Amino acid sequence: MEWFGAEDYDAARFVLQRGIAAVYVIGFVAALLQFRPLLGERGLLPVPRFVARVPARLSPSLFFWRYSDRLLLVVSGVGALVAATLVAGLPQSGPPWVPMLAFLVVWALYLSIVNVGQVFYGFGWESLLLEAGFLAAFLGSDEVAPPLVVIFLFRWLLFRVEFGAGLIKMRGDPCWRDLTCLYYHHETQPMPNQGSWFFHHLPRPLHKVEVAANHVTQLGLPFLLFVPQPVATVAAAIMVITQGWLVLSGNFAWLNWLTMLLAFSAIGDDALGRLLPWAVGAQTHGPTPVWFVVVVLAMTALMLVLSYWPARNLFDRHQKMNASFNRWHLAGAYGAFGSITRRRDEVVVEGTEDDDPFTTDWHEYEFKGKPGHPGQMPRQWAPYHLRLDWGMWFLALGSPSQHRWFTVFLLRLLEADRPTLRLLRRDPFEGRRPRYVRARVFRYRYSTWEELRRTRQWWVRREIGILVAPQSLENMHELLR
Repeated sequence: MEWFGAEDYDAARFVLQRGIAAVYVIGFVAALLQFRPLLGERGLLPVPRFVARVPARLSPSLFFWRYSDRLLLVVSGVGALVAATLVAGLPQSGPPWVPMLAFLVVWALYLSIVNVGQVFYGFGWESLLLEAGFLAAFLGSDEVAPPLVVIFLFRWLLFRVEFGAGLIKMRGDPCWRDLTCLYYHHETQPMPNQGSWFFHHLPRPLHKVEVAANHVTQLGLPFLLFVPQPVATVAAAIMVITQGWLVLSGNFAWLNWLTMLLAFSAIGDDALGRLLPWAVGAQTHGPTPVWFVVVVLAMTALMLVLSYWPARNLFDRHQKMNASFNRWHLAGAYGAFGSITRRRDEVVVEGTEDDDPFTTDWHEYEFKGKPGHPGQMPRQWAPYHLRLDWGMWFLALGSPSQHRWFTVFLLRLLEADRPTLRLLRRDPFEGRRPRYVRARVFRYRYSTWEELRRTRQWWVRREIGILVAPQSLENMHELLR
């Protein structure tokens, strides 16, 4: 079946299968380390409470059958293990049904986590990972040529990611149209990294060039993914470079990394084989089983039907950003930063062991990724996802959906709950219970070059208000009744 197989995309399949599986490993490890204090039986938004009020048909998950923290560990552990075998290429060495089964298991287990994850899993890159993992299940094994229709479904996914992001910008904040968004973005993005300060201080004319280049990449190049080689390879390579630029300038979990992986679906063996000769070698493919052709074509038909809604969304004046149109997180709409905040506010959480709530002896809890102490240089965390820290960014924006879990978070600090404290970079009380906690709001800005040399501080901050006045353990229990 020469029409079915893409003989020149072995290296692309190699990168897609192993790269997507590696991101799944990261996702499952993050669940092992973060899910229980955030969403477990004593979490900030407990899953048992969620499944009691939401019908299973609206959010399919194994945890509607039964939730326990132990089952969560099993699901995450099994998912990480199966994904690790895919990274190593073990299932790919067998017949096509083996990697298909492995990827579908990984997809179903992660879907079970995402669909009960509430605000802590309400990110576009969760759906992106699920859709990419589902498609990867149909790339076949080393015994057969990669199916051409699946390669093009990956390009269609990349098209929606890039073109959707470009449209949401042009329809959104005017600073994208006048090329000034990067005057603010590096300073106000959810979680800066160690390069963000330096990117922010680049000359403003260069910022305008960056925005203009972004528009070309996201609004023009995606159409070239579907033209013959070598044009598609060149377009995909430029996308990889621009996504790498974003990796250097901020922490966006695995969004940029996964987008780079998707771009390899448009890079043929002639180009990619020079970098990954072992992925091509002298590979010969056997005949493609009829059952595999039938399954892949059925899946393709399903994805084409589901693609109606995201395709229509692209041309909608009220375009949705990061929307799932079905409970399986397939054929979604993607995009990022349709609007840019001009100022950075941060919620600073403090505690005291003093019996007087009006004391001046307050000590700050330090988070792993979000800005806190002005002298703490931001770190690189992506592709790992710090879900609590991202929630704190939305909290500072005034998002009402964050307030319930934040109240429980303060209660856990008053209880000196060890799983919760492990989500933080530093507990100022070293495991002891504080007498009171409070939350203040500060306005942050990057220091200038001169201020950095003089004070060795990356941020300058000033208090602008109180989010939560001093609360004791007794007060918090009353608030949560």
